[in-house]
Amino acid sequence: MILVFRYVTTWWRARRQPPLGPLDESVLPLIVLPNDLDINLHLNNGRYLSLMDLGRVDLMTRCGLTTHIIQQRWMPLVGAATMRYTRSLALFQRYTLHTRIVGWDDKWFFVEQRFMRDGQLIASGRVRGLLRGRNGNIKTRTILEALGHDPVSPPLPENIDAWQRSLERDSSG
Repeated sequence: MILVFRYVTTWWRARRQPPLGPLDESVLPLIVLPNDLDINLHLNNGRYLSLMDLGRVDLMTRCGLTTHIIQQRWMPLVGAATMRYTRSLALFQRYTLHTRIVGWDDKWFFVEQRFMRDGQLIASGRVRGLLRGRNGNIKTRTILEALGHDPVSPPLPENIDAWQRSLERDSSG
């Protein structure tokens, strides 16, 4: 239930923040709550993925995308995610979640997310996501044009491009 509360408060807060473009970085301040902990009293490894949703909600809202999602009844979906954990976070520690879209192809948006505390990387993840409408997946071009943004992607970072190629190989076999 606490995640529902966090989604609503993130969306509410994002509506009052300065707007962002699709390639801008969202920085979301967060705190480790008791229900975020694992048996070792650290932020649970699975919770990182749930918290990453909040970063994407903040970015989508500040880009103006949630209006289109609601009006068009589009659903944001994650097609793949990967994580790397560097340090741990303990109860009531404050940290920030940095979220940015690094590029896209015809179908997928590629998002990098970093958990930071005092200038140190705690964990990082990447997500491949899309929006689905009543009649199937929405092309990234359609979404970007709805936002008034150039639909041409910047070149994907080498690590994201390699990850995408590996995902495509895995899905074709």
